[in-house]
Amino acid sequence: MSQWSPSRAYVDLAQDGAGVEAVNPQLEHLTTAVVGGLVGYSTQQVRDLERLGVIPVADRAANGYRRYAQGHVIALRAYRALAAAIGPVPARQIMPVLIEGPTDVAAGRIDDLHVVIALGRARIREALRGIDAVLTDASDVFEEQDAMSIGELAQALDVRPSALRHWEHEGLVDPGRRNGSRSRRYDARAVTEARIVAALRDGGYPIPVISRVLERLRAHGLAAEVRTLLNERLSDLTRRSVALLEASAELHALLSRQGE
Repeated sequence: MSQWSPSRAYVDLAQDGAGVEAVNPQLEHLTTAVVGGLVGYSTQQVRDLERLGVIPVADRAANGYRRYAQGHVIALRAYRALAAAIGPVPARQIMPVLIEGPTDVAAGRIDDLHVVIALGRARIREALRGIDAVLTDASDVFEEQDAMSIGELAQALDVRPSALRHWEHEGLVDPGRRNGSRSRRYDARAVTEARIVAALRDGGYPIPVISRVLERLRAHGLAAEVRTLLNERLSDLTRRSVALLEASAELHALLSRQGE
């Protein structure tokens, strides 16, 4: 793979006209203000994103002024679309890979974003089903062979065992012990509570909020608040999924010039 070149991307884009918004093709370089105006960022935001590695470092003129190319505009548009889908911080972390990495690696990282959203959605749906099962079958005798170890549950939730221990310490999850040993065993209720915690923590809900709704669920069987929070999280994942699809055109424009 040849090195990604903002200047080359600008020349090609000016020739084929794709994505150009009132940019004079005779201009050899773009100023910070012009780039910001095309993307909707201030000049300071453009400089900050360059410093953070979201876009390639701009060339410098003899007088020290930055000289951007249309390739920088493409990268900024890709970042803006990606940030709308997954958030600014994750987008900043992935952009250097999309700009500098091999195309197959960059495409794989984008695929991973879709997978994370899909897994999050599946986790929430399992938690919602678990609430129904726990409330409906509260009087049923739980079979010990159906219990999960901390390692099994951590793998099922894609979290570290230390996270489950922390949730236990905070009173969010209450595993049992087998035959008086220290080995944790998670029954149906504990598994459901862990799924609820994992789903809400992914959504940024703080531990006190999660603790409050779980206490109401345990004491009074009040599942409405838990369902509301989980459904809000589900709606947010749907919004992110749609936004990621909307970002595909900008991401394609970025990746399609990596091999040039």
